[in-house]
Amino acid sequence: MLSTFPTLLPFLLFTFVASITPGPTNILVLSNSARFGFRAALPIVFAACASAAVLVLLVGSGFGQTFDQYPVLHRAMQWIGALWLSYLSWQIYKAPAQVFDHLQPQRRLSIWGAAALQWVNPQTWMMAIAVVSVFAGNGNDRQIQVVVLSGIFFAVSLPCLTSWAILGSGTQRYFGSSKLQRRFNHFMALLLLASAWLSFY
Repeated sequence: MLSTFPTLLPFLLFTFVASITPGPTNILVLSNSARFGFRAALPIVFAACASAAVLVLLVGSGFGQTFDQYPVLHRAMQWIGALWLSYLSWQIYKAPAQVFDHLQPQRRLSIWGAAALQWVNPQTWMMAIAVVSVFAGNGNDRQIQVVVLSGIFFAVSLPCLTSWAILGSGTQRYFGSSKLQRRFNHFMALLLLASAWLSFY
């Protein structure tokens, strides 16, 4: 089946670049891993990758055509996504600087929050539309190709986001003081805020 994909290698490269480059999801994974530990970030990673893969599947099944028919819907979702990401960035910005304690219950991004982020993030929708329009064929086996592309996207994006979680957990050792932790939180918050509103340009 994979041998019938003339664009398989370009798709793998596209998926890798789309998954590894900084974006709202990557920044949230990095921030949560740095604040709550690597294990706490793994469910977020899995939920985000699975949700994005399902989005590719739905767009390939024709759901993405709704944006072509109702452009105002895309614009509304863009505003909702930007506002929600702004709220999340504010939560990171004002998060107290404290030493991570596995026994201390703390508020963090939930699995459902990470999954929902993909659905309100216009960048993820544009990525899914690009995957389907560029890499899926138009033959009789198009739907099968969409399913395979969705699975490949999940398989490639999972280790990419996991690497961000590893990077985040590694920063814990460098932020022993509350002052450095606070600066790190502020920097992550500003990055997330910028990634949210840059989608308008």
